[in-house]
Amino acid sequence: YRRERSLALRSSSSALYNNLAVLCPPGRPPAFGAVHGTTLSLLGNEGPPRQLQARGGGSALSTPLLTQATWCELPSRVLLVLTSQRGVQMYESDGSTMVFWHALDVPEHPAAHSVFARGIAAAGGRFVCVGTSSGAVLVFDIPPKGTNVMLSEILEQHRDPVTDIAAEQGQAPDGAGDLVTADDSGTLCLWSTGEEFTLLGKIPGAGCTCSSVRLWNGIVAAGYGNGQIRLWEAGSGRLRAQVSAHARWIYALDLAPLTGKLLSGAEDSFVHVWKLSRNPDTDDIEIQHCHAECVTDTQLCGARFCDPAGDTFAVTGYDLSEILCY
Repeated sequence: YRRERSLALRSSSSALYNNLAVLCPPGRPPAFGAVHGTTLSLLGNEGPPRQLQARGGGSALSTPLLTQATWCELPSRVLLVLTSQRGVQMYESDGSTMVFWHALDVPEHPAAHSVFARGIAAAGGRFVCVGTSSGAVLVFDIPPKGTNVMLSEILEQHRDPVTDIAAEQGQAPDGAGDLVTADDSGTLCLWSTGEEFTLLGKIPGAGCTCSSVRLWNGIVAAGYGNGQIRLWEAGSGRLRAQVSAHARWIYALDLAPLTGKLLSGAEDSFVHVWKLSRNPDTDDIEIQHCHAECVTDTQLCGARFCDPAGDTFAVTGYDLSEILCY
């Protein structure tokens, strides 16, 4: 990999997990999104740069902070989903039209902890899953077109705030889940999607936050606050590999579905590219280090591949007013 261009942002990126969204439409340049405070900056796809504001959900007192933005690619449509301290916003993929707004339940007597949504993934061909600070995962049923989005189910297995959600990006082996949810305590839940979501297994946390998670060919790749990447079997929940990948907190993981390349970015200013594979003889899960880049003096907060093969990637950093492309 070599450093290519950088894309200027109007403002820097907030220090949030997974703070870079990338949409790769076939045959067109990728689009990028990064959150800063109450706004999302959108770049690329030939159109002019835009900024989307967090919606307050009826309260004009203050604009809530955004916590994440992701493009959710379903077979019938692509939605841009934003989460904030007040709720969930869904837009058409270019950010031009709001499709749906869901307000979070705010307790009448607010406790010491804040309320927010975080962790977004398209799942099961027609659902968008969004995590919340209470540990609940909201499952929205998305129509092929129009605005008739329904909250179809609430998954209540996590006791701590959800950090990230990932859906299967390859071919899941028989019996393996196709959705994984992670939380602040490091607990992972494996789900099978369908008309009703089924909990297949739970991997208990070891007292360290799981900040980012990915799922590929029945392999769960999880990044942790202690800088480790752990690889789990999505069917059995067995730990298959563990790498001390970074010196500081991991903020972002991404997977290239065609090749099994894994991207990790962390507070230690390093972004690493790894290669996941299964040994055909033993069925062991193997991880190989391929590449490292250092973005000097930068706390990386977003890292995403820009194509399905993982030949290009982009990163964002706290207090960095650009997106760096490699």
